[in-house]
Amino acid sequence: KHGVVVTAYQDDATGVMHLNRDGSGQFESVTLHPRVTVADAAHVELAEQLHREANAVCFIARSVNFPVLHSPVT
Repeated sequence: KHGVVVTAYQDDATGVMHLNRDGSGQFESVTLHPRVTVADAAHVELAEQLHREANAVCFIARSVNFPVLHSPVT
C-alpha cells in the first residue's frame, strides 16, 4: 500500500499477566517489539511512521480485550 518492502521481520513480544486467587488469569497488556528490515533504506522513516499508526489496524489488537502496544526496535 505504501511501497515499503519488508525483507525481514522479528518480534520479541512481552506480556503482563494478572493471576487471580483461584489460579486463573488473563493478560493485562501485550507489547510488540518488531524489528523490521526494509529493502530500501530511504523507506526507514516511512516504516517507522507506519509502526506508530499500526495499532489502529493491528489484527492482534483488534482481536483481544486488552491493550496491545507497539514499540519498534530501531
